[in-house]
Amino acid sequence: MSNAVLQMRDINRTYGKGEHALTVLNGAALEINRGELVALVAPSGAGKSTLLHLAGLLEKPDAGSLMIGGQECGTLNDDKRTQMRRTDIGFVYQFHHLLPELDARENVSLPQLVAGSGQTAANARSDELLEHLGIAARATHRPSELSGGEQQRVAIARAVANQPKLLLADEPTGNLDPSTSDIVFEALTDLVRNTGLAALIATHNHDLAARMDRIITIEDGHIVGI
Repeated sequence: MSNAVLQMRDINRTYGKGEHALTVLNGAALEINRGELVALVAPSGAGKSTLLHLAGLLEKPDAGSLMIGGQECGTLNDDKRTQMRRTDIGFVYQFHHLLPELDARENVSLPQLVAGSGQTAANARSDELLEHLGIAARATHRPSELSGGEQQRVAIARAVANQPKLLLADEPTGNLDPSTSDIVFEALTDLVRNTGLAALIATHNHDLAARMDRIITIEDGHIVGI
């Protein structure tokens, strides 16, 4: 049985047509296993956002195979793609996008409620994650009452609340000072290792990238190791 969570084979993605066509990915291939952290380090315009959008089922490839948890996703309809984003994929961004009117526990519980969980179970799961990330004491605080690092840890808890298979992060520490960045990255790493997530993390921080299992970049439409 394959240990791969994300599998991409011969992925092509082109924007525009004719003389204005821009091919960003051309025969790209990538595989990420359970419990593995992969750093994506690429210059602006190389296709980093396209790769994350494809992996997150926010865009469809023009050609090739894209599988998450063994399921072919490249040809799914919009409803099924939305469902998979809710259950199988977690997203963490540079800016946390927490709902300001909700406290930390409520922000983490919300995606669970949307997915059909009951309030009691959602709260218990939220408290467990906040405890794991070292911010249980801040559960009833709203985002405005939290530090930047605390807000980002709440965002990480929210991203994994529905126990996804794949975690995608775009510059998750890019808005933090170096010491806070370290704390958030360690929390994220520990969570991936302990839950068996597969994680693709885009970052410009080469020190953080070097602490992951491997580093990839995008060159001439191909995904290559560094």
